[in-house]
Amino acid sequence: MRSSTIIPAVLSLASLSSAHFLMNYPKSIGFDDDKEGTAPCGGFTPDLSSGSKQLVDFHVGGDSLAVKSTHPQSTWLFRATLDANAESGWQQIFPIVQQSGLGDFCEPQIVLPASWAGKKGVISVVADAPDGLLYQCVAANFVSGSTTPPSACKNATITASFVSDSKLSPLVSGSTSGSSSNSTSTGSPSTSTTPSSTQSSAAAATTTKNAAAALGVPWSVSGVNLGSALTALSMFLAGGALMI
Repeated sequence: MRSSTIIPAVLSLASLSSAHFLMNYPKSIGFDDDKEGTAPCGGFTPDLSSGSKQLVDFHVGGDSLAVKSTHPQSTWLFRATLDANAESGWQQIFPIVQQSGLGDFCEPQIVLPASWAGKKGVISVVADAPDGLLYQCVAANFVSGSTTPPSACKNATITASFVSDSKLSPLVSGSTSGSSSNSTSTGSPSTSTTPSSTQSSAAAATTTKNAAAALGVPWSVSGVNLGSALTALSMFLAGGALMI
């Protein structure tokens, strides 16, 4: 009886460990572990045509992006574009953030330019992981307003820190960079925003809102512990630095 219980669990863990990262929310346009290192969308092509089964609504006033990392450490870039081919025009929509620890990671209130409402585009999550850059995409129908985080938006017991990343920064027209800050740090992270040549100051304002919104969900599924609280505070201070 015991072996019949343990073996499926081991097989499940083995399957998970072979993956790079999973997109929990919204639904991605496709996932293939062997192709996840293929830019810009992990080997899949976005279809933004009317009636496309790939399209999902994403609220520009605030919506969630949720992932699951199978690596001890991953650094995340969240970006979006109105280019239907996902080839150019990438705008950074949240400061580059590093996850230390396995499991779920969610940003509950990603804010996009209000002018995007009524348009279609592509949201991309790029991970800088031990095995290279990994990509997944969401075909988005941008709608006005905001929405509450779904049940898929949850965080494992992890540390999240704003960092700079020389591999991820070139993947967007504008970039946000900062010094690392973790749950044991007593200092405040510093961040700066360089507006894109193709986007006005609205891009900087959007990044600021997203940085502050990091407080929306605890960093631990089991609740906010001291380390999680300090991390959230650091991310809030980073948002404040952007507003100065």
